Amino acid sequence: MNRLEIRELVIDVPGRRDGRALTLSVEPGQVWGVLGPNGAGKTTLLHTLAGLRGPRAGQVLIDGRPLAALGRRQVARKLGLVFQERHDGFPATVRETALIGRHPWLSAWQMEGGEDLRLAEAALERLDVDHLAERLVSTLSGGERQRLAIATVLTQAPQIWLADEPTNHLDLHHQSAVMALLAEQAAEGRAVMMCLHDLNLAARWCDHLLLLYPDGEACWGPARDMLVPAALERLYGQRLATAEIDGAPVFVPIR
Repeated sequence: MNRLEIRELVIDVPGRRDGRALTLSVEPGQVWGVLGPNGAGKTTLLHTLAGLRGPRAGQVLIDGRPLAALGRRQVARKLGLVFQERHDGFPATVRETALIGRHPWLSAWQMEGGEDLRLAEAALERLDVDHLAERLVSTLSGGERQRLAIATVLTQAPQIWLADEPTNHLDLHHQSAVMALLAEQAAEGRAVMMCLHDLNLAARWCDHLLLLYPDGEACWGPARDMLVPAALERLYGQRLATAEIDGAPVFVPIR
């Protein structure tokens, strides 16, 4: 089914009163973008959906089963999370790091096999970091680390993608490549939800949007209904001019 369902969910943002309860489904084939200013709770939401922190109220379901009732290995086989920031736990090469994505599919103490290695190397190639396979992760640039993080989740092969600022640290070419990859995952029947700061990337690549306001309010729906200048100006506290390029709306801040 590959469905991520959110029922009456109130995320736990420290120092903020309860916001609007979220009830929505991220269906197979959909690309959801989560938009909002700093501190609105975008990262908190994704961590809650991944089971890394608890909500104040409500529940998250994967294919109709409560997330809280699933084991971590079950969750990891279904759901992959691209973190906004990451820290090196121990010295490892790029290839070894990508292979971590296969761990949910291995039994205790089982070593990676040929198919695991093939998946990892294909993912590294897709994210344009295959030439760095023998390099230590600690020697990589921010953009190279970001592409490796996405390659690791691609190696994991989840049916539901959660990505926190997946284009963080990336140049223009690699931003486009990563967004195309996530759209491709959805086209192949997976469900995708990502937090974005770039409104124009969301407008071009997302078919559904969730707007999180700093006071806890929220609204969501098809992108064409959410990309309304008045709603976006309130979201960011910024006047916007809009145009259309190549069939997609483009938003530009006005002084």
